[in-house]
Amino acid sequence: MTLRPSPGLILTVFFVAQVFDGLLTYAAVAVLGVAGEGNALLAAGMAAVGTGPTLVVAKTVASACGLWLHVQGCYAVLGALTGLYLFGAITPWLVVFHNL
Repeated sequence: MTLRPSPGLILTVFFVAQVFDGLLTYAAVAVLGVAGEGNALLAAGMAAVGTGPTLVVAKTVASACGLWLHVQGCYAVLGALTGLYLFGAITPWLVVFHNL
């Protein structure tokens, strides 16, 4: 018997990862400035309309895409993206804050 997380749990963790990534990004940009954001598209949006609005739009779009994957039954893809956010977005911000 293989233990797999339920699709609902995967989606929930994905949403939580989006929230934490947004909060950590906002805090990092407040400390480091827009130059601290590694994503050029987000950095340009932050410079143009502000950090908050840019992150709200980006995280809303990401969450909508995650929900679409869930509705389509692409649970493995959603799980992989969740892991990518945890290790490729949230963990690096935690390392940055640890080293400040």
